[in-house]
Amino acid sequence: MKKSTTGLLIGSALVVGLSGCASSASQSSGQSSASSDRSWYQHPAVCGLAGGVIGGSIGYATSGSSDETNGSATGAAAGAAIGGLLCADRTPEPVVPQCPSYGEVPAGVAVDAEGCPLDSDGDGVPDYRDQCPGTPAGVAVNANGCPLDSDNDGVPDYRDQCPNTPAGVEVNALGCPDSVVLQEVNFEFDSAQLTSNARSVLNGVAERLVNNPNVRVSIEGHTDSRGSDEYNKNLSQERAQSVAAYLASRGVASNRMRAVGYGEERPIASNETEEGRFQNRRVELDEWN
Repeated sequence: MKKSTTGLLIGSALVVGLSGCASSASQSSGQSSASSDRSWYQHPAVCGLAGGVIGGSIGYATSGSSDETNGSATGAAAGAAIGGLLCADRTPEPVVPQCPSYGEVPAGVAVDAEGCPLDSDGDGVPDYRDQCPGTPAGVAVNANGCPLDSDNDGVPDYRDQCPNTPAGVEVNALGCPDSVVLQEVNFEFDSAQLTSNARSVLNGVAERLVNNPNVRVSIEGHTDSRGSDEYNKNLSQERAQSVAAYLASRGVASNRMRAVGYGEERPIASNETEEGRFQNRRVELDEWN
């Protein structure tokens, strides 16, 4: 049998075998993304070696007697490259969601330039799932996008002046069962000048009132029984007004507040002890209907 015929027969047989490997490799790639799951004969290096043999055989068979070496080398190089390409892993890269933190986004949902669902109030819950759109910036929300209500009294935490109301207790619009004593809202001795600590406490009160714009409040000043009734009445009025003025400076509309001084008329403890007198010197916040 002539050299050319022998080479072509060997080459043809190897081509058929390589095609089968490549086809098998392609099917495996479609079924599994892990190249380690492929058979050894489907590896690109093995296919490249087989392709080199095929190409070398064809090059040898088709070259003249004087050019067998160059023909074999050229064919082997070309065959190796083609064999490697035929068995290359064609497994498609997994599609990475544009906005993985939201998972599967339903069709038709409005998205931003990055492909993420719109979140108009910036609370971390996309509009299409947000049951409380328009939540103020920075307010903690639940999975439905609604402000947290830790004591489940119907008044969200960011508006609740009494955030730890016992379960089942009826509350007013401030989130309190009744008027609430503004703890640590104290004044300089025998004056209506707020202490620095009192101003710090009132900052939180003001923030919650600003976030609860439909509620009006009564600010009520009280004293102990030392001093004359008239003096105590005037001092408690001035202290209530001082609190109202400070809340106004923090953004609470003045027409939402009234200041009332009760003096020593409404004690909550005995005026016979220092502890009792301390409790009676207080400012209370109540809903003003």
